Amino acid sequence: MTTLMDNKFAQIETVIAELKQQRHIPCATYRLQFSAAFTFRDALALVPYLHDLGISDVYASPILRAVPGSTHGYDVCDHSQLNPELGTMEDFKTFSAALHDRGMGLIVDIVPNHMGISGNCNPWWMDVLENGIMSPYASYFDIDWTPVKPELENRVLLPILEDQYGVVLDAGKLILAYENGSFVVRYADHVLPIAPRTYRAILEYALHTLTSILDEGDEALLEYQSILTALNYLPPRLEDDPDRRAERQREKEVIKRRLAALYDSNDSIRAAIEEAVRTFNGTPDDPASFDRLDALLDAQPYRLAYWRVAAEEINFRRFFDINTMAAIRVELPEVFHAVHDLTLRLMAEGHIDGLRIDHPDGLWNPARYFRQLQASALAYRLGDPSLADQIERYLAEENTSDHPVYVVAEKILTENEPLPRDWAVMGTTGYDFAAQVNGLFVDASNEAAFSEIYGDFTVNRRRFSELEHQMKLKIMRESLAGEINALAHDLERLSQRNRRYRDFTLNGLRTALREVIASLPIYRTYVDGEHPISERDAIFIAKAVRDARRRNPGVSKTVFDFIRDTLLLSNLESFREEDRPRVIDFVMHFQQMTGPVMAKSVEDTSFYVYNRLVSLNEVGGNPSQFGISLDSFHEQNMARQRDWQHSMLTLSTHDTKRSEDVRARLNVLSEMPEEWRSALARWSERNANKKQIIEDEPAPSTNDEYLLYQTLLGAWSFRDDEPEQSAWSEFRERIKGYMAKATREAKVHTSWTNPDEDYDRALSEFVDLVLGDRAFIDDFLPLQRRVAFFGRLNSLSQTMLKLTCPGVPDTYRGTELWDFSLVDPDNRRPVDYDHCRTLLAELKQAVETRDCDRAAFAEELLAHAEDGRIKLYITYLLLNFRRDHEKLFQDGAYTPLNAEGERAPHVCAFERRLNDQAVIIVTPRLFVGLTDGVERVPVGQDIWGDTSLSIMPGNYRNLLTDEFHRVEGNKINLAAVFGRVPLAVLIRE
Repeated sequence: MTTLMDNKFAQIETVIAELKQQRHIPCATYRLQFSAAFTFRDALALVPYLHDLGISDVYASPILRAVPGSTHGYDVCDHSQLNPELGTMEDFKTFSAALHDRGMGLIVDIVPNHMGISGNCNPWWMDVLENGIMSPYASYFDIDWTPVKPELENRVLLPILEDQYGVVLDAGKLILAYENGSFVVRYADHVLPIAPRTYRAILEYALHTLTSILDEGDEALLEYQSILTALNYLPPRLEDDPDRRAERQREKEVIKRRLAALYDSNDSIRAAIEEAVRTFNGTPDDPASFDRLDALLDAQPYRLAYWRVAAEEINFRRFFDINTMAAIRVELPEVFHAVHDLTLRLMAEGHIDGLRIDHPDGLWNPARYFRQLQASALAYRLGDPSLADQIERYLAEENTSDHPVYVVAEKILTENEPLPRDWAVMGTTGYDFAAQVNGLFVDASNEAAFSEIYGDFTVNRRRFSELEHQMKLKIMRESLAGEINALAHDLERLSQRNRRYRDFTLNGLRTALREVIASLPIYRTYVDGEHPISERDAIFIAKAVRDARRRNPGVSKTVFDFIRDTLLLSNLESFREEDRPRVIDFVMHFQQMTGPVMAKSVEDTSFYVYNRLVSLNEVGGNPSQFGISLDSFHEQNMARQRDWQHSMLTLSTHDTKRSEDVRARLNVLSEMPEEWRSALARWSERNANKKQIIEDEPAPSTNDEYLLYQTLLGAWSFRDDEPEQSAWSEFRERIKGYMAKATREAKVHTSWTNPDEDYDRALSEFVDLVLGDRAFIDDFLPLQRRVAFFGRLNSLSQTMLKLTCPGVPDTYRGTELWDFSLVDPDNRRPVDYDHCRTLLAELKQAVETRDCDRAAFAEELLAHAEDGRIKLYITYLLLNFRRDHEKLFQDGAYTPLNAEGERAPHVCAFERRLNDQAVIIVTPRLFVGLTDGVERVPVGQDIWGDTSLSIMPGNYRNLLTDEFHRVEGNKINLAAVFGRVPLAVLIRE
């Protein structure tokens, strides 16, 4: 640092220190999902409610301009403006000001990895389509301009057509049009620009008509001919000279304005151009009439193609395998600035207090990105964005985990991998915590029984690890084949430049690459060529290569050794100096690909195939890990408090496969395997005649049927035996929609890319018949009610843990009450906030009444737990307690507490302590075993017996009941603690 300590850096150091003192750390966040149906003004109306609930910060979905009609905002198409569907800048600032007026903050989700490119809303992408590699934005997107397929050199593949290109063209569905000085091609909702130099083909066709009707000296004709001359002199699309590129960018706009003025002012020219356009558009009965349009399209910087072509020939990096989301190169300074300028300005002005970064594993160098982000945020606060590079160097040398800006990363951790310490973030968005808490309510002792039930019912005993490996290979052969082929070709080109490796074949390298990626147990590694390779990366790469080699004894060991040494850069010195940057580039591209492979094959495929206990099939979770121990739960909490104390804690997000309350219900099944086995036998026998035979097999399959029954148990949201018809119809459609999505994601009997309409129809009709069978419903409801009863207790306990464990608790919209949503779009349905406000106002009034018997009130809420008020009550009390004792929960130590006695395994307890402040959290778990299967609230002596908890002597008050407990020795009896309510927040007084 001393080398940088000139006057400027002394000033920077002072400002950074001041900003750290002022830094905003959330106490508790509330996730809002913005869209045209929920705007800034809608959010403004919620501020008083959220403040009363105890929320410190709104955590907002992306707010920048997205593809029109987007319901999620992750398809940002213009980073330079707010999404007009959400409101105006004034609306946004009014909302932000309302939060700040109440001492609340705003955390905004940003998307630096990719952009939405559908329609014509993305100005960068439209410019690339118009000008190709000469576009000033050509480098903004991760486009391979020299791809494997030579026909695509210097062109972008656009796989947007519904059928083969020739079929679509000859059907007249590609329509040339003139628009205000420009020519475009329209296809469905797409508007595609025509490259300006190629206007000549259209205008020269019209010129034949014009010369026959206008005099040679006609001024309009002379201007028209001058425009053609200007087009001839326009620098070509592959021009390398920067000045000529700038000239083209400037002159093409001048030409468009001239053409527009001429078109608008002269009837003859307008008629001739319109006739030319009609001629180019051809006649559907005459294929030859489309030859002109075909030639025009062939001259464009893009190639239109059937959407199925994307999997194998795509030449731009996508977000996963979504053709309408193109990856951007935010590692380039100009792209970074363009992507973040508006957001950082709003932060500097005090309207935004923190950031959530979407999908950082897709970035070229995540660690560098987060340093840039922190540095840029500080530079904007200093009023000089140009200082960002210097501040970044300062932060890198300072090498501190005490970052000046609150930033969290949407990082999915697997295999107990740690969050990289060199990321300048405060932690993750909480998927790891959700999996951790969920496992605490799964009875690990019944894993073998559950595996047997699942195997017997589905006749499938494949282990999840085997399925995961197979699905990774499937995704790489199908959805992401183009990206893997490009990687293999890059590696083969490298091998050809080194005599030690040049005899490796393309096919051998491709096979080995697939196998290594399929064997990598994490989303990605972070080798960057600048810093020593971390022990974490070295271990995971070596393991992946070792496992891949073991699975493929027929592939040469030397190929795997070459890939391992390349990924670890241990063979870098064996390459010529000029080739070494290419080796590093290959490794960086490789790392950007492993995340999409993992996400598509595991989260979006295997999680819909392996249905043993689907509450475990969650982002950040592992379906093969059937529960976790109390010791493991505590160890993870202590590690978070030590390393990432401001990391988010969540139970539900916009990406979770099932809401927290659905998972809480399904976890109950892990405690009652025999009841589950018996129910499956009855239900499958009753519903066997509702299936159809498709290709000699019953449809739906037993695996999909098994998933349906779990889904019904988890998502059932009726209190009455016979709900209103409208609610029942809505539920039935939700289940049908979910099952359609689940089976298509599974890609076993049907899929999004190759739907089997017969199977889809059979599944939909099966759901209708099952839910229309009153006898089935009567048989189903007793188990559903048992699962729902114990599931509510699970949910209350996990809510307590989320609100008190180390980290920043996040509440997903509407989950302060019971929420039985499934995967998106189901979890984006409107929330009835009027109902939420009414319930909270009633609870608040009751609690604040001077003579309120809080214990009796809590008992009454538990007795009517179906209405959700008990969950809101616990959330309200704990969030407000957290806000009043912010430092205790931010900085307080976490100490596990041990229970003793017969029911000890059913108790999760810990203390949070800071100086003389202390609070003890006590929550039960595994409620079926705790109550011996009886549906009763687990309170009193007959449940808890002699079970006790070791704590310090003193006076304690239970926040939830206002009961006082005096501890004389060092133990407190849980029969007393749980005398009326089976949850305790014991405040030491």
